[in-house]
Amino acid sequence: EVQLVESGGGLVQPGGSLRLSCAASGCTFSIYAMSWVRQAPGKGLEWVSDIKSGGGSTSYADSVKGRFTISRDNAKNTLYLQMNSLKPEDTAVYYCANGGQRIWRIIGRWGQGTQVTVSS
Repeated sequence: EVQLVESGGGLVQPGGSLRLSCAASGCTFSIYAMSWVRQAPGKGLEWVSDIKSGGGSTSYADSVKGRFTISRDNAKNTLYLQMNSLKPEDTAVYYCANGGQRIWRIIGRWGQGTQVTVSS
């Protein structure tokens, strides 16, 4: 059984930083492109960023480009999201998901999420 477990969320002031982690088990993590997606209060799931299986190629939503950095450690089966210059509109539950931007919804596999709240 595939498990994706996110951690690292919390309450942070505008302009602050957080680093999210996603520990994967039950799958061959290294063969999957991976995404971070988020769901803000009252809204649907929104793709944030993805990284190819080897880690050499990344993509970002325009809303986070230049502020967020996705990375992975295939030896540790772990995905990361470094979030800098956080804004109140980044407040959401963040999920890691199997698959890149075009197929994560089709695969339909993500974790339980970690809450990020940006507020003064």
